[in-house]
Amino acid sequence: MTTTHARARLVLGNWKMHGNLAGNAALLDALGTADPAAHCQFGVCVPFPYLAQVQQLLEGSSIAWGAQDVSKHDKGAYTGEVSAAMLVEFGCTWALVGHSERRSLHGESDQMVADKAAAALAAGITPVVCVGESLDEREGGNTLGVIQRQLAPVLALGADALARMVLAYEPVWAIGTGRTASPEQAQEVHSAIRVALQGLGVPQVQVLYGGSVKAANAASLFAMPDIDGALVGGASLVADEFLRIAAA
Repeated sequence: MTTTHARARLVLGNWKMHGNLAGNAALLDALGTADPAAHCQFGVCVPFPYLAQVQQLLEGSSIAWGAQDVSKHDKGAYTGEVSAAMLVEFGCTWALVGHSERRSLHGESDQMVADKAAAALAAGITPVVCVGESLDEREGGNTLGVIQRQLAPVLALGADALARMVLAYEPVWAIGTGRTASPEQAQEVHSAIRVALQGLGVPQVQVLYGGSVKAANAASLFAMPDIDGALVGGASLVADEFLRIAAA
């Protein structure tokens, strides 16, 4: 669909529920020494308890950081929730919203994901809105229908909001399974997303691919015209592997 690639490249690591103080420090030191941001925009999304550590270790570096979720509420009696204003105090650039694990394990609806994205934007944080289909949905030929449904309330926020977001396509069947969508399968979905964005006048929005991204397949994925980078899971916990993805 897109013939040239003028959009900035972005590689984000999602640590999921991994990490400890000593291991985090070693990983971030290795990343900082190599400066992966020389190749692309670069960042890590870490568990809430480690945001203070990451802020301290990365402040002043070219590596940005963010959270793996955010509440749709500003404040109040919402035990266990973390607001966007709280994330701002820890220097977060990004907040993942609608990751497939949040949708499936915590029952987050498409509208809730859009509400969380809006809350992040209101605080000046860039939401990374995740969408993707299950294996049953793909095998049923409903991939694009699922993506359209998940994106509908996000697109309804309007062009001004969309221009300040990042989208991430992560086929559920490829997350943590070792299976990866082929570059052509991923491009098909990214192209459809790009058509929707162009229809709203925001073709510049970055659309990342997530789902068992590793150094071995990164270059072939990034060669696709509508894939602007990656949301990396397990491979982001291994400095050398993560750096090779960024270099791709």
